[in-house]
Amino acid sequence: MSYKIYEVLHWASSFLEEHGKEARVAELLLLHHLQMTRAQLFACLREKISEKAYQGLIEDLHQHAKEHTPVQYLIGAEEFYGRSFLVNREVLIPRPETEELVEGVLKRIQRFFPNQTAVDVVDVGTGSGAIAVTLALENHTLRMSAIDISQKSLLVAQENARRLGAEIEFWLGDLLQPLIQAKRKVDVVVSNPPYIPELDIALLSPIVKDHEPRKALVGGKDGLDFYRRFMAELPLVLKSRSIVAFEVGAGQGEAVAQLLQRTFPQAAVDVVFDINGKDRNVYAEIEPPL
Repeated sequence: MSYKIYEVLHWASSFLEEHGKEARVAELLLLHHLQMTRAQLFACLREKISEKAYQGLIEDLHQHAKEHTPVQYLIGAEEFYGRSFLVNREVLIPRPETEELVEGVLKRIQRFFPNQTAVDVVDVGTGSGAIAVTLALENHTLRMSAIDISQKSLLVAQENARRLGAEIEFWLGDLLQPLIQAKRKVDVVVSNPPYIPELDIALLSPIVKDHEPRKALVGGKDGLDFYRRFMAELPLVLKSRSIVAFEVGAGQGEAVAQLLQRTFPQAAVDVVFDINGKDRNVYAEIEPPL
């Protein structure tokens, strides 16, 4: 049995569409199994595919189409802010919306700490390390820390930091507890915590609910459990002049903003909508009391 690459690509795209999946995934899987760049693939379309690559592709196509396994877990990577991050079933797959959180944090740091030579930033619930690594690489004045409750998640984040050349101090622990115990203070806390309400999990696509780690998705009955816990811990780790940046679920922006405003009455709190018009990020810029 021997097929040309373009024949396999055409068939694989049609197979995915028939099963209600995106045709473009066929190209991603093919690139993975051929170990080629996109340019190389299109230069080799009329060459024959190896038996090994063909069999691997078929297996992954069935896993994605019939078992709803995310393509990112099949190829072991996802793009975020122009970089490739390793991912596995221990970590949430980085989303394009979270790039907006990173961008918002970078802009606010530049404006809020214009003359500060070093800014201490912590990413809480780092998962793959996408936020922490990106911040560290985009702004070299940041002294970046990252916390996760899962040792297995931290291993993924540490490997991403190593591969991409980011200097990050990693902490194993629950929310801000490692910093509290170490009596460490920071200028910026950023987090994309679990925020999906328990009952809404059933409404998610099988690709998400059946494969991505539940611990990284569910935020209690109303999705706000982690934000409430943050309110007790943030005052113990923030410097008097500081920034808090959260990603939130659609419809949660106002509730999280109120939590921050009650905890930091002197803060300027801002709810920011994403490219899809949904409230997605909440920022608090905290000034010391007069």
